[in-house]
Amino acid sequence: MTEPSEHHFSTADIDAMAQRYRANFINSLSGFKSANVVGTRSDKAENLAIISSVFHVGANPPLLGMLIRPHTVVRDTLENILSAKHYTINHVGTDWIDKAHQTSARFEPDVSEFSECGLTPWYSPECVAPYVLESRLQIGLTYSEHFTLENDTVLVIGNIQEVIVKGDAMHNDGYVDIEALGSACISGLDSYHQTQRLAQFEYAKPDQPVKKKSPQGTER
Repeated sequence: MTEPSEHHFSTADIDAMAQRYRANFINSLSGFKSANVVGTRSDKAENLAIISSVFHVGANPPLLGMLIRPHTVVRDTLENILSAKHYTINHVGTDWIDKAHQTSARFEPDVSEFSECGLTPWYSPECVAPYVLESRLQIGLTYSEHFTLENDTVLVIGNIQEVIVKGDAMHNDGYVDIEALGSACISGLDSYHQTQRLAQFEYAKPDQPVKKKSPQGTER
């Protein structure tokens, strides 16, 4: 039986790649990533930017991190976060991935991605930054700290102030069923996906077999 083809890339091979090819290649390696649009505002306009590098930092206090590309050009999202200290993270739904992707276009600072991309700003009494009304999981945050990394990418840490979950997605143990919400994910720079759960497991313990969780009802 013939083995499937294998591609091996050395550091020299990666260094020799064309810029766009290398960007696509390296961005694909980390696998599926969450698809979010980050809402901010300045004194000029409301801003939206798609971000695929949002991640859990801690639960107590509740912190989320995200990476923003090097500040070699104007980054409205980063500037607005550092200025206003408030921002929102909104899960992208599988039914509006085209609108979310369009927020990556380089609009002028005084142009709102909400109006240009066909999305609706919405404000909660608890947050001065705009949410995306179409999103089914909305998170309001305040700026905590940021770090500039080795390659000039900026790591932003935010403290969660409120969470809005729409629909029957809350399990009795606190788990949020983001698949039930229709949240999309991203691979590479521009490939969008919907998910399918394979299994959910009980807390792992040494010397005990892995056990699948029993189906849980949702809190109404």
